[in-house]
Amino acid sequence: MTVPTQSVSPDRRGKLPEDRRHMIKRRFLTALTIVLLVGIPAGYLVISAGQSRDSGRDKERESSGSGLQDNWPSQMKRRIFEVPIPSRSTDVAYYETSNWKTSRLYVQFTTSAGKLDSFLEDVGTSRSRLEPGKVTVSERDADIVGWEFPPGRDWSATSIGRDKPRPGHDITVDLTDPAAPRVYVVSTTTP
Repeated sequence: MTVPTQSVSPDRRGKLPEDRRHMIKRRFLTALTIVLLVGIPAGYLVISAGQSRDSGRDKERESSGSGLQDNWPSQMKRRIFEVPIPSRSTDVAYYETSNWKTSRLYVQFTTSAGKLDSFLEDVGTSRSRLEPGKVTVSERDADIVGWEFPPGRDWSATSIGRDKPRPGHDITVDLTDPAAPRVYVVSTTTP
């Protein structure tokens, strides 16, 4: 009985056995490819999650703050609530409240007499519509941000009502110093 001889498999013909250096190089490139394919997306996710968490904390800090913030509201807030604060206004501060029914933006600033006229025109009213001796900001709204409207000051005010979804405004102006009027605005929007 004769044993058949095995022939060399077709895919092994002409290939030399892999030397150690080539094997190490191949394994290194394979490991590097896996690290890059897994590591880069994972690193991106870690960085993105950190940025998202920080952004959420900033928004939480802003919304949980009580009282006025000594800063300008963002342009987006000014646009949504239609409060065009004149350029070069000073002592600008704001506070925003929001719930399922109503959102309010409280803004105060000091400006010049000419820029007060421009502001009033931009919100849809004029100085002639300001009622002398009147305060249109409600006690409730004033208490929320700590505004006081004591007697003995030259107060003038107006309210602007608009159809939804545009915001309405309660505007009170301290004209005690006519060259530097102090403006108090409560802009209320209801979705």
